[in-house]
Amino acid sequence: MQKISLFASASALAILLGAPAFAQTEFAPGASIIGAGNINEQITDVEDAVEDDFARSSDPRRFGRPDSAREGLFGSIALSYTGRDGNDENQDFTLGGRLSHNAGPFQQSVGIFLEFSEDDDGDKETEDTSVIYDGNYYFNDQLYAFILGRVSTDGLAEEWEDLDPVLDADEIAEYEGRAKRDAFIGIGPGYRIINNQQTAWRVQAGVGIRYTQLVDFTEDDGLASNTDTGYIVSSRFYHAFNDNFFLTNDTDYLTSDANDLATNELGLNFRMSDNLATRVSYKSEYNSEREIRTDNTVGVSLVVGF
Repeated sequence: MQKISLFASASALAILLGAPAFAQTEFAPGASIIGAGNINEQITDVEDAVEDDFARSSDPRRFGRPDSAREGLFGSIALSYTGRDGNDENQDFTLGGRLSHNAGPFQQSVGIFLEFSEDDDGDKETEDTSVIYDGNYYFNDQLYAFILGRVSTDGLAEEWEDLDPVLDADEIAEYEGRAKRDAFIGIGPGYRIINNQQTAWRVQAGVGIRYTQLVDFTEDDGLASNTDTGYIVSSRFYHAFNDNFFLTNDTDYLTSDANDLATNELGLNFRMSDNLATRVSYKSEYNSEREIRTDNTVGVSLVVGF
């Protein structure tokens, strides 16, 4: 049966969407009709991905509470819809938003993401809903407590019920193990072992409970429900060798009845000038249930301005 990842770190749950952008820019009049507009959008996507990579490496929680000066309720929401007809008939809809609340040492946020799409035949292709929660209470500059949660649903997980009574091998392979519902909540303490301008290192550990409802054709109703207990350990390390060169190492480990998961990402960040910066990363992902248990990824991000 397909294993679904249980891992979700507090830092990852803290961010769902950034501030909404309403400005629309055009590469040049007539660019879209000749295909240049699409290429320009792809260039923008690359630039955004690189900026996000550098932003993650800076770790906004490195020295303490992010948004510590902002109290009360605030948030953002973004919606996108595209409908097409003619040679192809399909539509895409996405909605994402985040609501945050800060009250002294307690910071929390709730995020929601909805995605719906149809293929060129007008058949539903995606119908996903996800909600995440992240809360942190800071006892002092070093000790804090966290709570994190996630609920995801796949509205198409049981589409096999609309197929012929006898499923073929491809249909079984498509739906077997697919998660109709996947929920997780975890709590635990965190501690900043080192916290100065040159070096910052914090660790956190917690216990969580996960509920899944997966498509399983061996069950009478085609669904198998399961509740697991998981234990999470995370580490975030930052060290600046000088003003232009710093190292980061992010480690997460989760063990549960479903599987053991671990990730480690080592990043080297160089900022030679205001217009030239490079990030090189090496990420390892371990899953005890895979035939090849470890995947390794090398990443290079480069920003050059002139």
